[in-house]
Amino acid sequence: MDKFRADLHEHLDAVWDGASIAVGGFGSSGRPDALLNALCDLGKRDLHLYVNNVGDDFTGIGRLVMEGRVRRLTGSFPVLPEFYDEYFAGRVELELIPQGTLAERMRAGGAGIAAFYTPSGAGTMLSDGSFPLAYAAGSPDRFVPAKEERSFDGRPHVLEHGIRADFGLVKAQQADPKGNVRFHLSARNFNPLAAMSGRTTFVEVERLVGTGDLGPDDIHLPGVFVDHVVMTAAPIPADLPRRAAMTQDG
Repeated sequence: MDKFRADLHEHLDAVWDGASIAVGGFGSSGRPDALLNALCDLGKRDLHLYVNNVGDDFTGIGRLVMEGRVRRLTGSFPVLPEFYDEYFAGRVELELIPQGTLAERMRAGGAGIAAFYTPSGAGTMLSDGSFPLAYAAGSPDRFVPAKEERSFDGRPHVLEHGIRADFGLVKAQQADPKGNVRFHLSARNFNPLAAMSGRTTFVEVERLVGTGDLGPDDIHLPGVFVDHVVMTAAPIPADLPRRAAMTQDG
């Protein structure tokens, strides 16, 4: 089956409002900006994103947040200051989890593992039910539920669930028609895990190659985890206007 898609928007429009989406990338490294910005262009809203961080600019995840299209973000360190404005104003929910736990939750979900125990976060506000999931009128309104805890070898562990997202969005360097993918250096980061986590996965690539052009050792993600491959357009600028500027421009 040929997984190359000429029209990005036609196929990405299958993402419904309220969908959960696992997103690859670490900051701007390996971030699928073409796919994320296309979600904005298509007007998608009420999204639940699983992603390591928001980034520090206003394209991709940052643009989705600033346009009010994200209902909940599950991630490790959303460093964008404006994200916290949205969080404390009650316009977006935050489920904060350790970075390694996020990676393993994506991998587990893709591998069919329902849940696992980890010592990360045990005995902290990330697991005892005291971390605010959402704010209202400047005060915590709802909290992330407490996690089940057990002791192994005398050390407390918490139960974490595998992430099975509705969609996976991934950025890669090369792909062949069967959806076999190669990543470039550090852009490999969360991308294979996000692809595995998605029930339907889109990959944007910088270069399309023929079947057999990627050697077995060059395939970092097998095509079985990929449904759609699109070619990345020209680089997307990271200088989209801030909320104030957008408001001023109407």
